[in-house]
Amino acid sequence: MAFKQEPAYTHGQAPSTAILLCNLGTPDAPTPAALRRYLAEFLGDHRVVEIPKPIWWLILHGIILRVRPAKSAAKYASIWTPEGSPLKVWTEKQAQGLQAWLQGHGHHVTVRYAMRYGSPSIAAQLDALKAEGATRVLVLPAYPQYSGTTTASVFDAIYHWAAQVRSIPELRFVNRYHDDAGYISALAQRIRAYWQAHGQPDKLVMSFHGVPERTLHLGDPYHCECHKTARLLAEQLGLSREQYQLTFQSRFGKAKWLEPYTEPTLIKMGQAGVKRVDVVCPGFTSDCLETLEEIAQEAKQAFLTAGGQEFHYIPCLNDSAEAIAALGGITLQHLAGWPTHSAPDAQALAASRAAALALGARN
Repeated sequence: MAFKQEPAYTHGQAPSTAILLCNLGTPDAPTPAALRRYLAEFLGDHRVVEIPKPIWWLILHGIILRVRPAKSAAKYASIWTPEGSPLKVWTEKQAQGLQAWLQGHGHHVTVRYAMRYGSPSIAAQLDALKAEGATRVLVLPAYPQYSGTTTASVFDAIYHWAAQVRSIPELRFVNRYHDDAGYISALAQRIRAYWQAHGQPDKLVMSFHGVPERTLHLGDPYHCECHKTARLLAEQLGLSREQYQLTFQSRFGKAKWLEPYTEPTLIKMGQAGVKRVDVVCPGFTSDCLETLEEIAQEAKQAFLTAGGQEFHYIPCLNDSAEAIAALGGITLQHLAGWPTHSAPDAQALAASRAAALALGARN
């Protein structure tokens, strides 16, 4: 494998710190062609689907990519905004908000966002950061709960990029923040504010993205971390065990996934006489297809059709002040030891480089 072309090394280069906020990804447009490209990359990741590659390639390209893009495009079209995909819009705003928050707290860093699938890609953003002189990069996945299907896949992309780079920046990774006090507090504040405006439900449903059950038995901590997030959030809200329910959504394929499933649970609640449910998605930091279409549209319809009377979807943290402060606190924990409190002094940097060149000439 050939190395990427990069700038010549400069003696005396001042250390520069950057943060890369990584989210899952999104198609470029709500069209079948764009969805086909996106799904081919997403579902082609061995972290996402662990079926033997030759078999899965035939299923993916022979069946799924012939049928699913048009259906998925219609779903995306129902939530698309004038600025583009909600996931991309919110992730970009989070990156901008995080940089402003850090600068407001005296930290001179560059914050960029990237998508694991789609654009801007992780590799492209790392190339840009390196070209701008970044010598240290903190990788911050947008996944509070660790999973091999998401967090580890981001790290795969980082490692793949690094394997093609001669001079690799110093790297740090945030694995999880499912029980971070700031994150839990931000979620609780979001829910309390919603309840102050709309009243409280009979039941709060905390819906997390699902994964195949076999991943739990193979050592993935995701299931346990979702349960801990739910427990801590319920404690912050002062809820008894009977007042909330944890569920898992977005099941794909015929294999058994983590249970209970979100939509069937909501249907049972409607049939049992539960009048109002509120649904929040604590594992998603940004609103996206899975929250705005799957929950706020499909799950809502399922609950109401089953006999429920009132359904409320509580939006994700997105770029709220609480969300940015939580991300800021998590970032500062992981930046510990990296000097970020001031911008490099231009004159001092020039003097340092001149001294290094003079020393090199003498030697």
